[in-house]
Amino acid sequence: MKRWWRSVRPYVLSGLIYAIARSIGLTLRIRTIGYREVEAIPGGKIYAGWHGRTLIAANLFKGKGVWTIISQSRDGEMQNRIFKKFGFNTIRGSTGRGGVRAAVEAIKVLRQGATMAFTPDGPRGPSGVVQGGIMLMAQKAGAALVPVGVSARPRWLAPTWDRYLVPWPFARAIMIFGDPIDVPQEASEEEFEAIRLRFESEMHRLEREAEAAMGYPGTGA
Repeated sequence: MKRWWRSVRPYVLSGLIYAIARSIGLTLRIRTIGYREVEAIPGGKIYAGWHGRTLIAANLFKGKGVWTIISQSRDGEMQNRIFKKFGFNTIRGSTGRGGVRAAVEAIKVLRQGATMAFTPDGPRGPSGVVQGGIMLMAQKAGAALVPVGVSARPRWLAPTWDRYLVPWPFARAIMIFGDPIDVPQEASEEEFEAIRLRFESEMHRLEREAEAAMGYPGTGA
């Protein structure tokens, strides 16, 4: 019975979770700040938000052909099906399995001018820490890194490592898109780390700004 459930779980739960997420999304009032400006930037772009804030972004980017990377884990299969239902293009891989191949594929589509949505603290954390993978992809592809802050009110925060945010139906939501950050091809190891820290700091700043806009001052990832 357990083996049977494991085999059908991604199919059953992905459909259920998508239906709930999309039903909520249809009622959300999503306000964006800076989105038009960064969308107009030519070339590849990577929108980066924290792992626990993907439900709102999935609804905003629905059907826009945005790319994302999904892990090859069993839970990843379920997430892959959900994001495909939202109209995302997906690349399978993570730090644990298939990471190099996924990074190479991501760099290829970014060089072709694609837009990618990425959670730089995923898939397992630590929460609120930018991992080096996103930096390398941006550097090798010559793509712009765009930090994004996300919040909603009212909402429920799950008791998970990423404090996953689930907005209530008819909630107000906000996504704040920051100024793009470039990672020069010739950056030294010290410069690379300085850019990573600046990018991480900017993500936290925008998250606090989004939280404050929703009436949650002093909070954030």
